[in-house]
Amino acid sequence: MANTLWTTSYQASGKAILAVAALAGIPLQLPAHYEHFVDNKKPEFLSKFPHGKIPALEQPDGFRIFESAAIIRYVAGLNPSVGLLGKNPQEAALINQWMHLSELEVDLYTNFSFQILRGSIAPYNKSVGQIILVSFHSADNFLVEQLHNFFIENQRRAIKTLNDHLSTRTFFVGERITLADIYIAAQIRRAATVTFDAPSRAEYRHITRHLETILNQPQFKDVFEPVEFVEKALQYVPPPKEKKEPSLPPPKVEKKPKETEADEEEPDVPPEPKVKNPFDDLPKSTFNLEDWKRQYSNNDTRGAGGSLEWFYKNFDAAGFSIWRVDFKYNEELTQTFMSSNQIGGFFNRLEASRKYLFGSVGVLGTANNSIITGVLVLRGLHAQPVVEVAPDWESYSYKKLDLSNEGDKEFFEAALAWDLQIDGKKWADGKNLK
Repeated sequence: MANTLWTTSYQASGKAILAVAALAGIPLQLPAHYEHFVDNKKPEFLSKFPHGKIPALEQPDGFRIFESAAIIRYVAGLNPSVGLLGKNPQEAALINQWMHLSELEVDLYTNFSFQILRGSIAPYNKSVGQIILVSFHSADNFLVEQLHNFFIENQRRAIKTLNDHLSTRTFFVGERITLADIYIAAQIRRAATVTFDAPSRAEYRHITRHLETILNQPQFKDVFEPVEFVEKALQYVPPPKEKKEPSLPPPKVEKKPKETEADEEEPDVPPEPKVKNPFDDLPKSTFNLEDWKRQYSNNDTRGAGGSLEWFYKNFDAAGFSIWRVDFKYNEELTQTFMSSNQIGGFFNRLEASRKYLFGSVGVLGTANNSIITGVLVLRGLHAQPVVEVAPDWESYSYKKLDLSNEGDKEFFEAALAWDLQIDGKKWADGKNLK
């Protein structure tokens, strides 16, 4: 008898548990036949899981557990070498923080929105102003719409928080996939079929990029089957009104003609024309920077099948260039974590050029004896047009690297692999701009 997980095909937390099991090498099977809202109410199910909730896990030795967060942490802990639970108590706490935010502020409102749209729940406004959930037929349409908007607004606020956090990093905690990444991606995937529509996915592009990164992990191909994301968020449609007996029509009132567009007042100031980025006019390149960012995120840097192998096969030296970047004032650096935060701030200020830029920059050395250095891969053959969007760009020096030069190539590869050493100073910490 194998480990058995009760879930449904649409349950985000169930998908996350299956993905964690796949990554950790823990065999899980689904029951041969399970009908939700039927089987979980039967005595044989309730004897094992008295609250009747899914997901629920049963092991061959009789150990049973329900509640999504508890199950997923337990499964991840069965193979701690994978590192999904974090490297230390601080990372573990941060993983829990992001998981709980997503569960309570994203996934909860996805489910509430879906249920209110199909008529399972609806609001009732009591005289004291409270909102409770009752049957659909007793609800006022206006209140239903109000509650739906409340769900969407709260979810968007949480997605913005997640998105902003990912603007300077690939994963939620550390530099590798953890439980938080899998749990949140599964919930964002579910939201993308209900509330998180195409305009929102474009607006919150960092969480969208993270979603694609996680779903494209080869270990998850059998877990996250293709689903159709909504182009427009599902909308509330009021039920048809009951037909009433016809009454006498009210006296006709002559309507004023609608103002035409020509009658409307012209704006005082004409809108500014959109400024086209000069990089968009460069000759088309065979090197896709976004593909490179995904390769770097999803694969080891060195070795067969690594991201460097892909880079050398696809790099277009006519359309892109590689630069060494060095902080000019290393004597001012103190704690390495503060220097790492400085790199993150620099990358934040390069946001306007993110589409044309990739970076891997680190702190080498120890407290009060460190340097900041690394590499940039950027569109075009000159660094200044790309980096000058950052107000502090002149605090760094830029040297173009030639990969046919063995020393330049060695520096480039070590900066990407985060094992660069200079004058005895070892790589202590770093940031990626993706």
